[in-house]
Amino acid sequence: MAFSYDILVAGSGWAGATVARKLADEGLRVLVLERRNHIGGNCYDEYNEHGILIHRYGPHIFHTKFPHVWEFASQFTSWRLYRHEVRSYVDGTFFPIPVNLNTMEMLYRRNFTREEMISFISDRVIHYEEPKNSHEVIVSQMGQDIYDKFFAGYTLKQWGVTADELEPEVCSRIPIRYTRDNRYFSDPYQGIPKEGYGRLFRRMLDHERISLLLKTDYSAVKDEIKAGWTVYTGGIDTFFNRVYGPLPYRGMRFVFETHEQESYQGWGVVNYPNDFGYTRITEYKRLTGQERSHTTISFEYPSNNGEPCYPMPTKSAMALYGRYCKLAGKMDRTSFLGRLGSYRYINMDQAILQGLDLAEELLELI
Repeated sequence: MAFSYDILVAGSGWAGATVARKLADEGLRVLVLERRNHIGGNCYDEYNEHGILIHRYGPHIFHTKFPHVWEFASQFTSWRLYRHEVRSYVDGTFFPIPVNLNTMEMLYRRNFTREEMISFISDRVIHYEEPKNSHEVIVSQMGQDIYDKFFAGYTLKQWGVTADELEPEVCSRIPIRYTRDNRYFSDPYQGIPKEGYGRLFRRMLDHERISLLLKTDYSAVKDEIKAGWTVYTGGIDTFFNRVYGPLPYRGMRFVFETHEQESYQGWGVVNYPNDFGYTRITEYKRLTGQERSHTTISFEYPSNNGEPCYPMPTKSAMALYGRYCKLAGKMDRTSFLGRLGSYRYINMDQAILQGLDLAEELLELI
């Protein structure tokens, strides 16, 4: 087969779909390749046999502080203005996470004012001039006790290594709040697509200048397709046939259960840092707001197998990524994007930002 497109986009997750839509809106002809049988990447959702909308690759709550990102995504969906709350099951109690005044009062069984909490924490933190790893980040913000209860076990299960082996930015994402705000995210824009992520992505890619091929791997067809520019959102190591060896990723195994009861747990997500083999349980009705007489949950078991979900933020992994970056820098008319393409642990809104920024760059180059 012979194709001729201005842009070839490998991958239909947030980064790929965003750059495809923006460039199509500007009149460019775009081909989107997707190796899976569905669009949307790990945001893919579907109705199960019980009529409950589930996120096949774990919970995805859209949140951003950027108005233009919210406006872009809002072109393709209306929103359920959901405010996400998470609990962490520790010592038989469900504590609010991130750590806040409510968490502290439950944990230490005493009342705190904001000032008392600040003083209490500051007496227990270990100061580092420049934290070298995620363990040092947490204990410099919250102290060893909170680290041991809420983060040490969860980190080990999630990543398969201790926080001492993870780069500082992993746990730099975790806030501590000196308020009673139980929301997991503090961004001003938060929500769940009312009709699901699947409908959102279908609308994004429903454009007369966008062609879509599912179940098509880039490596299998790259020599048959002529395009002015390639945007690759898969693993950067895969693009280069893993010439330096595979980049490590943390995968996730999801086990779904449906229960004949209206509710399974009191929150959308409950973390289990110290008990059981799974890291968390998600109850999807609490995210989507569906009303059903039964409910579907998922258990998450991190592993080194399955779909790559998280780039491994270790020094050795980043050094290997640096070698692939040098190869990427030598590529002509090719860009790498998204969580896998840029080997970064980014949120959905950051993937959209990458796509919007690249689209602006390409419009000046092409």
